[in-house]
Order: sequence, then structure tokens, then C-alpha cells
Amino acid sequence: MVQENTVSRVHARMGLLGNPSDSYYGKTISLSLANFLAEVTLTPSSQVAFVPHLLHDGGQYTDLEELRTRITGEGYSGGIRLLKAICKKFLEACEQRQIRLPAGKNFTLSYETNIPRQAGLSGSSAIVCAALNCLLDFYGVADRFPVHERPNLVLSAEEELGITAGLQDRVVQVFGGVVFMDFEQGHMQAHGHGRYESLDPAVLPRLWLVYAAEPSDSGAVHSDIRRRWQRGDADVAAAMTTFADIAQAGRHALETGDRAALARLMDQNFDTRRRLFGDLVLGEVNLRMIQCARSVGAAAKFTGSGGAIVAFCPQGEGQEDRLRAACQKEGFVVVQVEIGEQCFQATSSLYHRNLH
Repeated sequence: MVQENTVSRVHARMGLLGNPSDSYYGKTISLSLANFLAEVTLTPSSQVAFVPHLLHDGGQYTDLEELRTRITGEGYSGGIRLLKAICKKFLEACEQRQIRLPAGKNFTLSYETNIPRQAGLSGSSAIVCAALNCLLDFYGVADRFPVHERPNLVLSAEEELGITAGLQDRVVQVFGGVVFMDFEQGHMQAHGHGRYESLDPAVLPRLWLVYAAEPSDSGAVHSDIRRRWQRGDADVAAAMTTFADIAQAGRHALETGDRAALARLMDQNFDTRRRLFGDLVLGEVNLRMIQCARSVGAAAKFTGSGGAIVAFCPQGEGQEDRLRAACQKEGFVVVQVEIGEQCFQATSSLYHRNLH
């Protein structure tokens, strides 16, 4: 019997509160963004092979001007490197678990994505996560990889490529829906993962995604902060505690329907980040998106490391109309946020079950 193709779709990610403290033993609330997704297809084949994407891995251009434009907007690397990295890490993880993969059972991987590049929406990790899902299903080993461990495997593939990242993105892309994450240091060091809890998407108000049509690289945003953190910088430590407190307070605000508190916390999240990183690092375009939102009284913060913001209009539809008009006038794209489907239930009991 011929084995059918395996297909996995993983949505983009939006950090709502607490980021970027996920890399610094903090707390975050993040959601799966159904507006955009990456799709990976695994086709059984005689060899392990990877199909270049015509757009993102293309090697032909009409002229040098097109080449420069594409590189400026999308960078030098496409998605093939991501697929190769997760395949390598998957094999190593199987070896660590003493899982023998059947000889000669090979595959071809291909991918599609409509997640805007360099927009802080975790397009790279969506591709990696979808590829991992395909591999787990193809080899029938999903039960050997507890759900709460999979974000670490996705992250390890990206770290293999030198991508600066934290666990938040991978957690919500594995679990789907809306997830509260606690990366408390003692728990992380003891278990290698945080405490993850799914929240009811119904607690969220209507949110708006605003992103730049002309993307810019967001990878440099974390670099200096990481070095300062490792040196024990008191300002960085205090900021990460503040981010974590914002996420904790934000969970309470969501669950009690306190929209005014949510708006304040979103603004506080951005203001704390701005003080910590500085305007030069955050970038003129990113700051202009925030200013557009705040010019109509909306609360706003980065969804990730830059390139996109999440905005909330506590005053309702009239304010939302003004938000769209202000942002579109500046050339930004504005879309209403749709929450991705919850794939797995993240609860405290999950961890106790899987740890024994």
C-alpha cells in the first residue's frame, strides 16, 4: 500500500503580553494567529530530499535590481535550511530516546507560507513546527515526544541556524489557541520547560494586527540585551521582572473582563521595552506604527521583536475605524486578529503526567 502524503499547517504567532521575557525566566501570554500560516508537505520517496520554494528559495531574478529588492525585504535565506535543521535535530532526538527509525523509509519535504517575513510573527518557527509534525506522524513516534517537549526541539533547530529566539513562539505554535506561559527559573532548570496553560479565547477582546509592508530585520533587537543579561545588568533584570508581572496581571485582566487594565498593561509592556532597548534599536518604522495606534487612543505593543504591532481599541468600533484610517494612511497593513485553533490542551496536570 502506498503511504499518503502528510500535511501539517501551523499558524503565525502574536505575543500579547510579557514578551520578551520568555528568554529570561519570565511570563508571557501569546496566541496563535489564524490569519497567516505555514504548510509543510511530506511525500514518501526513495531519498531524503527538499523542494525549493519558487519565491523564498528562488535562485533566478529578472535583474540585479530585483535581486537587491528581494534580499532587502526577505533576507538571504529561505525555508530549505529550516527543514534541514529540524530533520537533523529530529534524528538526534530519536537517537537520544533510543528510537530506531526504519531503514529506507525516506521522504521529500516541501513548504508554502503566507506569513509576512521579518514581521515578528514567527514565520520561521511555523515552518519548523509544521515539519516536525510531519516527521512525528510519518515515523509514528508522536507518543515518544511529549507535547510540552516539542517547543524545545523546534527551538533547537532554529538555534542550530543562529536564529535568536525564545520558547514563547514555539509553545503557542505547538499548542495553538491562547497560552499563558510561566518560565520560572527553578522549574525550567529542573524540567527543561515552563508551565503552560491554555486560556479560553473568549476572554480576548477584538484585537488588530498592524504590520509594515516593507519589512526590516528584527533579529538584532535581542542581541545586546542578552549580553547585558549574562553580565547581570540590574536594569535588564528589573525589566524582565516587570514584563513577567505584566503578563500575570494581564491574565487577571482578561479573565475578569477588565479592558481598561488590559489597555494599560499593553502600553506599559511597550514603554518598558522602549526604555530598555532604546529608539535606535527599535527602529523608526516600528515606532511609527505604535504612534499611529496611540494617535487615536489605542493601546499598542510589538507582537514580537518588531515589524508588527498588536493594537486594542477599548472605545470600540469608532476608535477602530480611526485606527485603520491612521495606519493605512501611513502605508501599514491592518487586519482583525483571528485566533488559531487550539491543538492541545495545556494544563498543569499535563506536566505531572508526562514527567513520570
